[in-house]
Amino acid sequence: MEQAAEQKLKSIVARVLQVDAATINEGASPATIASWDSLTHMQLVFALEEEYGVTLTEHQIADMTVYPRIVAIIDGMNQ
Repeated sequence: MEQAAEQKLKSIVARVLQVDAATINEGASPATIASWDSLTHMQLVFALEEEYGVTLTEHQIADMTVYPRIVAIIDGMNQ
């Protein structure tokens, strides 16, 4: 994923989770970000679907458990 595209994605994730974008890194997950619970996970899904004009599958939604997986899923959908 290009740097500008990843910065945009980090910004979306940070906004939804209400954290500083600097905290969104390779290790970012529900285990490392207290505000990342089931409700904010679904808010994140809706925000990503709206921003990128995609519909995420149940499998993709369940697989978005760490930031690198979110990058891979979004990057894969935009190719």
